[in-house]
Amino acid sequence: MKAYRLKRIDKEHDMHLQAWLNHQVTSTKEQGKKQVPVFKSFKDFFDYEKRIAEETKPKQSISKKARNMARIASVANRKGVEND
Repeated sequence: MKAYRLKRIDKEHDMHLQAWLNHQVTSTKEQGKKQVPVFKSFKDFFDYEKRIAEETKPKQSISKKARNMARIASVANRKGVEND
């Protein structure tokens, strides 16, 4: 039953997200004396190709500085465990 209730919450989330997106896509702004759509095309609202490119591009590796900081933290954590 818990899994079912959690699944229902996910569906509610999706419905609320859809309602919010529907509101966003129909929103307007004032330009002079008239109201114009905020998004002129669907691509302005959601750029599919850009999102695909973001997800498929190789992830950047951790910098040398970040790697050294992680190593130092790891050594410090091990020393903290040994002292307990």
